[in-house]
Amino acid sequence: MRFALTAAGLLAAALLASCAHHTALAPAPLADADAAVERFIAQGQLPGAALWIERVGHGSHHRAYGRRAVDPAPEVLDETTVFDAASLTKPVVTATLVQLLRERGQLDVEAPLQRYLPGCGGADKAGITLRQLLTHSSGLPSGLPRNGAGSWAGKDEALRIACELPLAAPPGTQFRYSDVNYILLGLIVERAAGMPLERLAEQWLFQPLGMKDSGYLPLRRMDASRIAPTEKLADGQVLRGEVHDPTARKMGGVAGHAGLFTTTADLARFARMLLGGGVAEDGRRLLSADSVVLLTMPQSPPELAEQRGMGWDIASPYARPRGSLYPPTSFGHTGFTGCAFWLDPASQSFFVLLSNRVHPVAGTNVLPLYGELGTLAARAAGL
Repeated sequence: MRFALTAAGLLAAALLASCAHHTALAPAPLADADAAVERFIAQGQLPGAALWIERVGHGSHHRAYGRRAVDPAPEVLDETTVFDAASLTKPVVTATLVQLLRERGQLDVEAPLQRYLPGCGGADKAGITLRQLLTHSSGLPSGLPRNGAGSWAGKDEALRIACELPLAAPPGTQFRYSDVNYILLGLIVERAAGMPLERLAEQWLFQPLGMKDSGYLPLRRMDASRIAPTEKLADGQVLRGEVHDPTARKMGGVAGHAGLFTTTADLARFARMLLGGGVAEDGRRLLSADSVVLLTMPQSPPELAEQRGMGWDIASPYARPRGSLYPPTSFGHTGFTGCAFWLDPASQSFFVLLSNRVHPVAGTNVLPLYGELGTLAARAAGL
């Protein structure tokens, strides 16, 4: 069921919870977290990673492990490494921008998709709302077809293909995690703001939060040597600074579902803002308290077992990073390239794992690591 908690009540509860604890991070779980990451590297599940565990106001633990690259030559990974964050783009960038536009009266999350993308599909898609796109309850399939008649490129073609897709279920009746939802949301955000997604994210999100290494199209801002490479393609090219997600790559590297490059330090800034009820470290408010509630508390159709905020995962098959100790009110997200981000308002704690597990080839499994780190981060925070 959807929480009936007010925004003010949520913030008051989080503040009381944070005031109830006064200890620093427990050292033993942090050592276990280091060992867990190193174990997965030794098993060949990922070449390297960066980890950040924090309890706001009570200390943080952050480290880099292993190698940034192994092909064509080995490189040591450090904490300044910039990673392709894959689907972390969905909640961090797209869902946040939707709320900023909602606050300005430029988007209505209860409005139909076709209000903002006229001509997107026929009567079958008339019932799809922005809320359903945000909570993955739209009924749209999980992705754009990988193989079609001929190749396509560009945002206009992505929009055309997405709008022509047959529904996998009637809107509002089924949870289906879908890149298509956030591809459409990214295009809606651009149209509503009258600005390219990458520029909007920079001006409204990354600059105000001091996320100096975050953004789309990183090769425009930094040398490739700082960026963790991802997959080696069939033609021998190793992707480095170019988005790993094939659909986002076809869209020019900028999309609502993928394309964010970032660091653990930058995502820690973002986490503090969310756990602070929308207020950044410098005291400036980025998001309203209402927006934080919409993003991070259940907003899915109440009859669905899988519950999502308007961007963040709360209770779904993808909630592995919660671990065994974080409460049901915690939330987070993962990314295909080997990223996990989980936040707990009650303890004011979070963890971020960024890796390039798809380098030099895909096929590894770090899902057990996500759960292990979630449990250890909670234990470090005193849960």
